Amino acid sequence: MGILQIVIVIAVLVLLVKPVGSYVYHVFSNEPNRQDRIFGPFERFIYLLIGLKNRSGMTWKKYALSFLLTNIVLVAVGYLILRLQKYLPFNPSGIDNMEQTLSFNTIVSFITNTNLQHYSGESGLSYFSQMAVITMMMFTSAATGFSVAMAFIRGITTKGETLGNFFEDFVKAHTRIFLPAAVVVTLLLVSLQVPLTLDPTLTVTTLEGAVQNIAIGPVAALESIKHLGTNGGGFFGVNSAHPFENPNPLTNIVEILSMWVLPASLPYVYGRFAKNGKQGWVVFSAMMTLFLLFLSLIYFSELRGNPAISAMGIDSSQGSMEGKEVRFGIPQSSLFSAVTTAATTGTVNNMHDTLTPLGGLGTLGEMMLNVVFGGKGVGLINMLMYAMLGVFLCGLMVGRTPEFLGRKIEPREMKLIAIAILAHPFIILVPTAISFLTDLGQGSITNPGSHGITQVLYEYTSSAANNGSGFEGLADNTPFWNIMTGLVMLLGRYVSMIAMLAVAGSLVRKQWVPETVGTFRTDNKLFYGILIGTVLIIGALTFLPAIVLGPVAEHLKLG
Repeated sequence: MGILQIVIVIAVLVLLVKPVGSYVYHVFSNEPNRQDRIFGPFERFIYLLIGLKNRSGMTWKKYALSFLLTNIVLVAVGYLILRLQKYLPFNPSGIDNMEQTLSFNTIVSFITNTNLQHYSGESGLSYFSQMAVITMMMFTSAATGFSVAMAFIRGITTKGETLGNFFEDFVKAHTRIFLPAAVVVTLLLVSLQVPLTLDPTLTVTTLEGAVQNIAIGPVAALESIKHLGTNGGGFFGVNSAHPFENPNPLTNIVEILSMWVLPASLPYVYGRFAKNGKQGWVVFSAMMTLFLLFLSLIYFSELRGNPAISAMGIDSSQGSMEGKEVRFGIPQSSLFSAVTTAATTGTVNNMHDTLTPLGGLGTLGEMMLNVVFGGKGVGLINMLMYAMLGVFLCGLMVGRTPEFLGRKIEPREMKLIAIAILAHPFIILVPTAISFLTDLGQGSITNPGSHGITQVLYEYTSSAANNGSGFEGLADNTPFWNIMTGLVMLLGRYVSMIAMLAVAGSLVRKQWVPETVGTFRTDNKLFYGILIGTVLIIGALTFLPAIVLGPVAEHLKLG
């Protein structure tokens, strides 16, 4: 029955890939279509407001500068709101201003689409901050990532000198994708008993006569974009494990599909731009294969239970239910954990700190690879980066200049790809080592031994992958952790984005090379295997020692 639940959700996802992918393609193809009659007048009004008179294409440098400056402005505005929220409207609970290092961490977290939360939403933010900063950045950070992904796809698949116009892509991502989808999902969640109100915290008397304060608010509105934009930051501290955020198995499925369908549709969009559907399906198949491997590891590890708990004489016939909600059980908890770390969302409906060691390894592994669907286009960009690396290696083995989609892959592109590939493990492993070598880092580790290593490793992996989930046993709301993870989130977001835009900018200017009998094909089963192998080999070479010290060692100790 548990496997059947999982299979049904995956089947629904696969059925949605083509229609959603076709819609996204028409949004960003810049070709006239029926969408223009609906959204065109509103978009032209926005262009008028922001003074966008010229929507001509941009070079990769101008595109990168445009999205960086836009993000800087949003960071400045958001930081001021968090520091002054005590004096701003819609603060019925009288919540104080946020501390400066926590404000830095929070604003960086949400502009980078990480949504790592070192605070508890219901007690740390006013309604105004939740809406004007958190919800706003959930839209803008997702739209930024989506826009960069589309620019990258154009650069490697089309002829010309430019990658498109960032501001046009940014506006369209809002008006044609995230805003309409968020309205639909919000209404759906409200109909399924998720609250949406500006009323202050409720004060009620319990059956025992005690007084209890129950936090409420505009939960459904945040939940919709939290998942659609693969953001992950919850209205409540316990995120989607809270019954107001995720009250039943049906809302659980809605939230899973909301955070999964857009990243899963992007390989199909890539195939449409490349005018070769097989290209997209090869990438999708590789992603899905890796996803199923990690999902199986999580599901069967949790189903087997925790030997330490069984040794205490506690019945574990239902599996390892520690830290999980009974209304979801092992199947929907495992699927949610696999999807949230694959799509780099970070929302959780169970506590990852209580997963079995191998279950925790499954979530950790998806973020370390950062190519298993990913969020907002990041997963697709990273997977195509590995595709180019695979083509380059195969070209070296046969003594032929490697080509990808009709363009030669040369040293300039490989240097940029190497930077993007090496930056990810560097910003995870180096800060992890620093945290263990300093008292400031060690003081927050609440578990000894291997589990403590996994806690720290997970925190930085989640930050670097712009995921945002955490092993919540880590006492991370300190200046040290706020600043360290803030820097990792910035580097994890922007280094790979800029490097891969540079790759796209280099390829878009190159002459197309006619396909011949000797051209290495990237749309068949052979390349599907090469792509998966390249990802796994690079991942193992960079992260295996750290994994052995953490979750693997903990698993072996449990017996």
